[in-house]
Amino acid sequence: MSEPSMNNSILTLVTFIPLAGALLLMFMPRRDREIRRFALAVSLVTFIASLHLPVHFLASQPGYQFEVNNQWITTPNIHYHMGADGISMWLVVLTTFLTPLCVLISWKSIGERVKEFFIILLVLETALIGVFVSLDLFLFYFFWEATLIPMALLIGMYGHGRKIYAAVKFFLYTMIASMFMLAAILWLYAKVGSFDLIVIQDAIRRGNVEHFASAAPWLFLGFFIAFAVKVPLFPFHTWLPDAHVEAPTAGSVLLAGVLLKMGTYGLLRFNLGLFPEQSRSNAWWIMILALIGIIYGALVAMVQPNMKKVIAYSSVSHLGFVVLGIFSFTQAGLDGATFVMLAHGVATGGLFMLAGILYERKHTYEISEKRGLATPMPAYAAFFLFIVLASVGLPLLNGFIGEFLVLSGAFQARAIYGILAATGVIWSAGYLLWMYQRVFFGKVTHPSNNALPDLDVRERVALAPAAALALVMGVAPLIWLHDISPAVQSALAPFGQLASKLVGR
Repeated sequence: MSEPSMNNSILTLVTFIPLAGALLLMFMPRRDREIRRFALAVSLVTFIASLHLPVHFLASQPGYQFEVNNQWITTPNIHYHMGADGISMWLVVLTTFLTPLCVLISWKSIGERVKEFFIILLVLETALIGVFVSLDLFLFYFFWEATLIPMALLIGMYGHGRKIYAAVKFFLYTMIASMFMLAAILWLYAKVGSFDLIVIQDAIRRGNVEHFASAAPWLFLGFFIAFAVKVPLFPFHTWLPDAHVEAPTAGSVLLAGVLLKMGTYGLLRFNLGLFPEQSRSNAWWIMILALIGIIYGALVAMVQPNMKKVIAYSSVSHLGFVVLGIFSFTQAGLDGATFVMLAHGVATGGLFMLAGILYERKHTYEISEKRGLATPMPAYAAFFLFIVLASVGLPLLNGFIGEFLVLSGAFQARAIYGILAATGVIWSAGYLLWMYQRVFFGKVTHPSNNALPDLDVRERVALAPAAALALVMGVAPLIWLHDISPAVQSALAPFGQLASKLVGR
């Protein structure tokens, strides 16, 4: 296939290879080993195919690339319109990178209904990728809702403890919030006659949308509520700890690594892209919510007795940085917000994999049950420390550069925002390093811990890519920022025009 035709079809291929794999899995006999191998092969093929995007991406070319735009349904006017810019492209690669690791980490921990588990996992991958590349609002909403069912099934069928409660809570919270976004999308379609994001943006900028000025505050809130619940932004976060604690390891990795980024991506792409004036006027209270999330998430994480809850609340804190960066309306802030999305996916995905590995051996997430594990599990302790330091934001690891850029952007927007957000970095070092100290140092208090096996080859193979990527992202962040910055400049363009209008008045 020639390069131009490959560029035209690559997004369709990357999006639907996992779904095709899931359909083939349905017809495979129930031989668990072959099912696991096949699921791993499909996820690896998807990852390799997704690497076409960064390899052939032209950072100097404005707008969306790898576009495909075909009429899907005539009435209503719905298009199969996909495209990627420097922001969405890397989120797609993050999704395809984490999925094979999820397959590997679930190799032994999923012993029942193995076939169904990997079918659900691959369907979820297709839905997640679809969210990031859809440029038609109907198509976007279709994929957005399509992520709910497989994730709820993963939690409800393969989770622990109160898994049904957690699955239902997750489903209801996110589905009800999405209804507000659906109402906003339908209002825009009724006025513009198209679901196409680019067409709608153009109509709004030209002032061709009837009654837009009076409806815009409500439309902004409709999109905002759906995305704020998904982030989750304080005080919409209460579904997250339950979902994380009860989910299987692969569910937690994809939930923290990718699903939460749907909310921050939505804020950046749709709230800022469609409603720049409303974004600017509402930014002050959204940034306050983000700051509360950063500090509150960190303080609550510090007092958790459960390892998975510590990591879950750390996500509330870290995603607060992303929202703060987005609503700073600065180049540094948005560059940093996008980089934190990717860095958080890698580091927190790694932490959840490590927590899951220990759960397979101990069948508990309680920190008090561990203690002194560095002696029987030295390789595990080394991996854990490396990923913890990446999450804390140690210079030369991936957590540092994104948070540094977000804080720079927050300082430019308002110094007090930067000062308060900077305390979140200190808190994160406190709760993560304290958790590490309680789990790995000191005398072994439970004699059974002395016999815990260290990492096997499969577990090392699953963890090594996350650790390696955390290092590469920290040492060479420009690989990512080179593609991200032009997309951020384009997202910020309306805000420059808005500022010049206000000065003109």
